[in-house]
Amino acid sequence: MQCSWKAVILLALASIAIQYTAIRTLTSKPFQLCSLPSPQNCGLGSQDAESSFERGAPGNGGCDDYPYFSLNSSRKTHILVLATTRSGSSFVGQLLNQHQDVFYLFEPLYHVQNTLIPRLSHNSKTMNRRVMLGASRDLLRSLYGCDLYFLESYIKPTPTNHTTDKLFRRGASRALCQQPVCDAFGPSDVNVDEGDCVKKCAALNMTLATEACHEKRHVALKIVRVPEIGDLRALVEDPRLNIKVIQLVRDPRGILSSRIETFRDTYRLWRIWRATGRRPYNLDLSQLTIVCDDFLSSVSTGLSHPYWLKGKYMLVRYEDLAKNPLLKTKEIYDYLGLPMDKNVEDWIHANTRGSNEPSAKHKFGTVRDSAANAESWRLKLSYDMVEHTQMVCHKVLQQLGYKAVKSAEELKNMSISVVQDKTFVPFL
Repeated sequence: MQCSWKAVILLALASIAIQYTAIRTLTSKPFQLCSLPSPQNCGLGSQDAESSFERGAPGNGGCDDYPYFSLNSSRKTHILVLATTRSGSSFVGQLLNQHQDVFYLFEPLYHVQNTLIPRLSHNSKTMNRRVMLGASRDLLRSLYGCDLYFLESYIKPTPTNHTTDKLFRRGASRALCQQPVCDAFGPSDVNVDEGDCVKKCAALNMTLATEACHEKRHVALKIVRVPEIGDLRALVEDPRLNIKVIQLVRDPRGILSSRIETFRDTYRLWRIWRATGRRPYNLDLSQLTIVCDDFLSSVSTGLSHPYWLKGKYMLVRYEDLAKNPLLKTKEIYDYLGLPMDKNVEDWIHANTRGSNEPSAKHKFGTVRDSAANAESWRLKLSYDMVEHTQMVCHKVLQQLGYKAVKSAEELKNMSISVVQDKTFVPFL
């Protein structure tokens, strides 16, 4: 008997749903009041708990005794940097990572995507998004509770005895390159290079990482795999969390240029267009339109100031941060209610005055001349590519204060900025 293609797709989707349910079930633990403030004592992963969280009902997660979940002014600040790839998110993440009281993780949702998305059908974008977002919210909620064991379900190969050397960009987190997690560096080694951390530190022990998270007063996560702020509403409204969202945006023309340089295989046809002046007939324009559509939807939600984002939302333009990094970073820390320490200021001075071009070996590097880099895309994109981008993204360009250029000469005239002076005040 032959199966139709629709039946094959349905079977594939059913398989993914079963796999995701199994992951959540196996990583969940019986709900009970925590006798000790430890992630091993109770779980946050069941569907019943998720429903309670999404309804905003307190007292059903079984972790009322967690000090960082107690509803008082001394609880942890849970910082979420919401961005898209090649928008300067690595830079913003490091501004938080340098603070001695912040436990920072670089893009933990990388593992969720690598585990779930490859098995989803290309004809099921809606299901793809739903499964990814459901798993992402569960993982983020657990990580904010310093339950790093939950992450093990998505790391491949699965960690043995809670130990792994496969955590994505482990070296981008200072806390994972310091004692007690790593003994290779002493307390005086403040600025440990990411590469040195990977080479000198032993495989990551998740138990020690969990302890390091508990020792910090705040938790910061940087993500680029959630399209819109509205997708995180259930997490933001969770009464057990104290989430502060920093939505980072960048001129879509700059994002496109950076992706063309960084993801050379994926954006090969764009490079052909730039080199030949002819747009390939099979060019995937969704690589651009999705960015602008998601930005427009997300920014429109954030700037409309819905009640559920009150006190929890700040929009930051990468260009403003690049132009005046110290001042803008102070504004970010003021919004978070955290004092800036000397480590942060020292890192800014060391990482915003380098070469305009990041090293080819470090495509996610942060050492560069930040002010010059912000509009360097104007020297790399052809005018017809810029003109097309402006047509597709005109609404979000206007909303965010990015000026359109009207000629090739204007595009290359770097003495005139295309970033309007525009103030975005945190929604307090």
